[in-house]
Order: sequence, then structure tokens, then C-alpha cells
Amino acid sequence: MYRGKIRTIIVDDSAFMRKSISIMLESDESIEIVATAKDGLEGLELIKKIKPDIVTLDIEMPRMDGLTALKKIMEECPTSVIMVSSLTSEGAEATLTALELGAVDFIPKELSYININIIKIKEELIRKVKAIVSQKRAQDTLNRLIKLNPHNTDIKTGFSPNIPIKDYQALAVGVSTGGPLSLQKVIPQLSESINKPIFIVQHMPPRFTKSLADRLNNTSALHVKEAEKDENVMPGTVYIAPGGLQMTLKKSNNGVICIEISEEPFETLHKPSVDVMMNSVIDVYGKKTLGLIMTGMGKDGLEAMKRLKNIGGTCIAQNENTSVVYGMPKAIVGAGIADAVLPLEEIAFKINKVFNNERRLCGTGI
Repeated sequence: MYRGKIRTIIVDDSAFMRKSISIMLESDESIEIVATAKDGLEGLELIKKIKPDIVTLDIEMPRMDGLTALKKIMEECPTSVIMVSSLTSEGAEATLTALELGAVDFIPKELSYININIIKIKEELIRKVKAIVSQKRAQDTLNRLIKLNPHNTDIKTGFSPNIPIKDYQALAVGVSTGGPLSLQKVIPQLSESINKPIFIVQHMPPRFTKSLADRLNNTSALHVKEAEKDENVMPGTVYIAPGGLQMTLKKSNNGVICIEISEEPFETLHKPSVDVMMNSVIDVYGKKTLGLIMTGMGKDGLEAMKRLKNIGGTCIAQNENTSVVYGMPKAIVGAGIADAVLPLEEIAFKINKVFNNERRLCGTGI
């Protein structure tokens, strides 16, 4: 072990899973497995003793299950945790509960085809572990600097200039790693008076997006649902793209806008894709689209947001210090197209102000 390696603990009741995840992660020289545990109880004690950088945690285990262990981890020794979840409706519900309890992300496994899927998720798992720990270390450093220099205005955590007030007709949102919990802190805070549609791509597998939409709907003033093929777009409705499929819009000759759900385009890195969804929203609503990119790895959404900016639209990015992974929003900021870079807790407030004041204050900013 050398200083700087990502110290990882694997908690899983399956010896095969513990070994497989260990082999996958340690294939990257920057990651080290410092311990493994066969259930939540053993895992909790190891985490408290070793204080790793990150933990992979199975949900279904004897003695102490993953959700119980996660609660105790967050109470007694807060640590970055990635859940290992089955691709079932029950697995989706348990995973979303875990994200609410403080897990930063999850990796899916299909129990009936575990050998195949473990190989498939190797690169994704390594990317997630490295990105999550890197972001956590960056945030810790920034927080230390702020604590040491509380009055230093050069330590920037984002900027929030006036967002132009226009006759916005739609909000298009792209989000990935860390997104479910972030969406739960934004969507329920949106005002019921917003009478424009909202379109969201959250990188998730099938079944998970339906569970996420239902949970958000139960706590939101706006109607939140998983988007369905050929349904008409309604005002004041939040549409979440189905996992594993693309969501686009189609405008008929009589002006009716409906949602298209399909597997095409096939060649995108993500399904659903932020760029595909957002470009389609721009095709219909043009510069009256408000674009928002939140926490996530990679740069999905960058090309569509560039296009939106070029035609006079408005682009918002989540700031670094509140992102679980500062990848997607960083791409927007780095390209110089962000009109505002906001902490998570300000996003809903700004959106409410923009949409609720657009006609009264047209031509000004908030």
C-alpha cells in the first residue's frame, strides 16, 4: 500500500462476489482492497476500525442486511458507500432506499447471470470508485481551505449571477451518479404553480426509473412519472426517461407534442442519453428551453447544452462542492457555457423564481 491508494472494503455474503469484486477493483493499481466481510455486522466493525475511502455493500445478507448496516455506517462512521443491487423491482426499491439513507451510488447485478454481468460492470465500477473518492477528497480539501480562510473570496464554490427571465417553455435536466438523492432534494421543492413540462434523464437501469418516479411523485407538488410512448406532453408534469431506452419529443402538424420512447439511437454511451433527450427538447422548444446539468460522471449533455447556448438558451450547472461526482456539470462549466453554477440547495429556488416570474419580469434576471 502507498499513500494515495483508494482503500476499499467489500461487504457481501457471497464468496464469489467478494472475490470477483476484489479482482475487478485491484486490476486498477490505484485501488486496494483492505478488507472483506461476509455480512453487515462484520462489515460495520471493519469499517469503524479501518476507516476506508469507500465500501461496496450488498443489500441481502444474513445477520445484518445491507440497509441496516448502511444506517449504522452513516450514524457511526460516515463513509462513501456503493450498493450492489439486483436488477429487480424489489432491488430497485431497496437501492433507492439506500440512496436516501446516504449511499452515493450503486452497481447492478443480475443474480441469474452473475458471471456475465460481473465482467460487464468492471469498468463502470472502477470509474465510479475512482470518481467518487476523487470528488470526496477534493471536497474535503475545499472545506478545509474554507475553514482556514472563511473570508477568502478567491475560494470559489460556484457563481450565481442573475438567470435571464424569459418565456421558458420547458426544463430539461441531465443527471447521473448521485442523481437520485439530488433529484429528491430538488423536484419536491418545485412549486406547483410551474405550468411547463420538465424532462429528466437520470442514468439508471430499467425498473429503477419507474421506482424513482413513483417516489418523487409521492413527495412532490408536481406530477412526476416515468415517460410513456406516445403520451401527450402536459404542463406541470415531470417526465423521467425510462431506463435502457431513449426519450425524445415529436410535434405534430396541429402543434400537439408527444413523447417518443425507443431504443434508437443505438450508438450512445448511455441509454437514456441526456444529449439525445435535450437535443429533442431544443428541437421543439428552441431557446425557450432551460437546461440543467447536475451531478454525474462523464460529459453527457455537453453537446446539447452547447447548442442551447448558441441559440440563446440558458444553461445551469450544479456546483462542485455539492456534486457527488463533478463530471457532467464540470464539462458545462469548463466549456464556458454555464449562465449560473448553483449549489444543490439553491437549484429548486432559482427554478421556481424563473418560472413563476417569467411573465411579470420578462427581460430581467433573478
